[in-house]
Amino acid sequence: MKKSKSPNLEQQICFPLYVLAKEITGLYRPFLDELDITYSQYLVMMVLWEDEGLSVNCIGEKLYLDSGTLTPLLKRLESKGFISRKRKKEDERVVEIFITELGKVLQKKASEIPEKIYGKIDASATDWAELQESANKILKKIKK
Repeated sequence: MKKSKSPNLEQQICFPLYVLAKEITGLYRPFLDELDITYSQYLVMMVLWEDEGLSVNCIGEKLYLDSGTLTPLLKRLESKGFISRKRKKEDERVVEIFITELGKVLQKKASEIPEKIYGKIDASATDWAELQESANKILKKIKK
């Protein structure tokens, strides 16, 4: 890497990662619009489809979101009928999130999205796996 007095955009790792995330998220938009959910709501639903009954804090940890960001997302998903929020009997300070029947219908519709995204980008399964592995490796180092 060439040294310069001020940062050069093309020499920064943050810029291509930012643009890549923005572009890929943009590819999801038309599919998510059909389901009437945002990308952030989609991420929450994916966490719950894998393991429902999680606490708000647990969902936040998985998505790297604080409760101030997550709570409005959950309220919107609940108002759309996709989830229900219930206070834990043993500790009423803890709110657990469950998928409703409508949320299960959403899951079936959303299950087609990943394949549609892969179809829009001419990349091999190896390319995707390597990108995901590298991103996860660096994320783990950042979150130490």
